Amino acid sequence: MSAAALVSIALLGALVGLVVPLVSRRFATADVRPWEFPLPQPVRRPWVDPMVAASVFVGVAVAVGDDLALPVFLAVAAVGLVLARVDLACLRLPDPLVLVAGLLALGGLTTAALLSGTPGRLLGALGGAAVAGAAHVLLALLPGSRLGFGDVKLAAVLGLPLGWLGWDALLAGLLLPHVLHGGLVLGLLAARRVHRNTLLPLGPALLVGAWLAVLLD
Repeated sequence: MSAAALVSIALLGALVGLVVPLVSRRFATADVRPWEFPLPQPVRRPWVDPMVAASVFVGVAVAVGDDLALPVFLAVAAVGLVLARVDLACLRLPDPLVLVAGLLALGGLTTAALLSGTPGRLLGALGGAAVAGAAHVLLALLPGSRLGFGDVKLAAVLGLPLGWLGWDALLAGLLLPHVLHGGLVLGLLAARRVHRNTLLPLGPALLVGAWLAVLLD
């Protein structure tokens, strides 16, 4: 991909980042207290969201390259940025946002498969969604599990683009979020910012893990 194209995608990501806080406020509920022991609140800097979104978009563009599914990956990433913000704010992954991400992924990948003449990749995407969803259903049903079904639904949606890339990306996308989340929990426990009963959002870890899996593919 050319440098000019990457710059354009970075600018697009920055524009998305400007909108992300506005959209997330519409879905974040103020009456939910996510942290039993409140974590330090980050200083509000208006440039953070555009920089994060631009970095996410450029990373995806470099990894996916000229694949016809690139717009699909960027669209899912845009919705994912909103989902991450909402989950951090109030421990919720709103169904309407997850549904939008799922429809964008399924519709876009179906179109990409038809245009490229590779129906097998669509089957891989559907298989990825089924495997990711089933794996997280099992995790949610384990005794003492704190995995919510919003996390299960998001994992299934993320399985679509990961399955499109292949089973290696899907496996990484299944494992990395839990490695990241586990490391975060251990760090917060060691710093005595939380205790073992504190609920922490998993959505951001699912999204970051999927992004890293795309980069590593």
